[in-house]
Formats: sequence, structure tokens, C-alpha cells
Amino acid sequence: MRRPMMAANFKMNKTVKEATNYIKEFSKLVDIDDRDVIIGASSILLYAMKQELNNKNIELSSQNVHWEDSGAFTGETSAKVVKDLGINYTILGHSERRQYFCDTNETLNKRVKNALKNNLQIIFCIGETLEERESNKTLDKVSTQLNEGLLDITIEEMKNISIAYEPIWAIGTGVTASPKQAQDTHEAIREILGKLFDKNTAEATRILYGGSVKPTNVKELMSQKDIDGALVGGASLTPESFIQIVKF
Repeated sequence: MRRPMMAANFKMNKTVKEATNYIKEFSKLVDIDDRDVIIGASSILLYAMKQELNNKNIELSSQNVHWEDSGAFTGETSAKVVKDLGINYTILGHSERRQYFCDTNETLNKRVKNALKNNLQIIFCIGETLEERESNKTLDKVSTQLNEGLLDITIEEMKNISIAYEPIWAIGTGVTASPKQAQDTHEAIREILGKLFDKNTAEATRILYGGSVKPTNVKELMSQKDIDGALVGGASLTPESFIQIVKF
């Protein structure tokens, strides 16, 4: 059985004080150890958050890493440094990174490989636009993102990668894919992974749903056979809201 993963994505939110206060509060609320609980935050916040974290059931994550460990890449985040901070996760391929910062399947593949080299666990994001869904191109889009983004990744390396399906039309819009829409796409993604790797790898890979996940809809989403967790944006910004999602 796949272990659930509930991941927060703060995006570009919170000051150092706000982030550390959040960690202090949230650490008191997480008293379960049967799922992975991840908090993704701006890299500039991670060191301070790590100092305040005293709950072994919570992990921190960067929101991106570069494909080189060091060099003339002003403003980028080094996977080597993230790991050196004691952070074990990174989010790669978020739709906002693709849309605003020109991440492509090719550059993401390079980021994935460097994150793996530095022993980071990866939440790899894929998803389609509203236009692509309405044109029945959802599966073509996610298949291409998986084939190109995970090019030359081995079955062994896939043990360190979770997939986050985030329909772009549902991110931050308040619109959520119906449980059936989400399940159908998750099932198709698992089939694609089976062809890319093998059936056992596909069955073992966790696939998260991301797109306006809230305390009011998380239980129904998590009841679906192929939904193994959630990547949560706005509803993760307060401990009171995110803990309801974590404890679905």
C-alpha cells in the first residue's frame, strides 16, 4: 500500500517570522506518523524553518533546484546546498515555474537528475491547461511531460520521485477537478508510468493531486484509488487549515 503524502506549497509567501511561527504552531499539531508531511517554502526561509522544526514527522522542501551544484547562475537554488541544510525534498516542474520562469521538459529533466544526484526526494509536477483539457489533450500533455521530464531516469531512481498532477485550470482558482476527473487522470498517469518503467514501479509511485485542495474536499479526493496525497497551495498557509488536510 502506498504511504500518503500531504505536501504544502507556500509559494512566495511568508516572512521569516511568519514561517518560523508557522513551524512552531504546526509542529504541535502533527501527532501522526502514518503519512509523509512536507512543507515547501522559499529557499531563503528554509534555514530558519529548519532551526525551529522539532517534529520528526514533518519534512521541509525547496520549491526548485538548479541542474548544476554551483556556478554563474545568479538567483538559482543549488541542490547541493539544499541537502547541506538538512532538507530532503524538492518540488520540480510546478506550473508556475513552467509558465513564468521558462522551465521546459528538457531543463526539468536536468534538474531532476541533479536533485537525484544530491539524494533529494522529488515531487515532480505535471498538468494541463483548460484549453488542453477541453481539446481532449490532457493525456497527450501529461504523457509528454513524463516521457521528457523523466528521460533516462532508472527504475531505482523512481523510488525517490513522486508525481503531482496539478491541472493548471484548478490552481488558485477555487475550481477543483471532480474526484472522478482527478481519479481518471491519476489512473492514466499510472498506466503511462507502467509503460515508461514497469508495472511494479507504476504501482509503487505516489501520485498527488494539486489544485484548490481544501479541508472540505480532501477526504473525497483521498478516497479515490489512485490519489495518494495532495500538493496544497493557499489552504496550507495557516496551520489550522493544513492540519485538517493532513488528517483527512
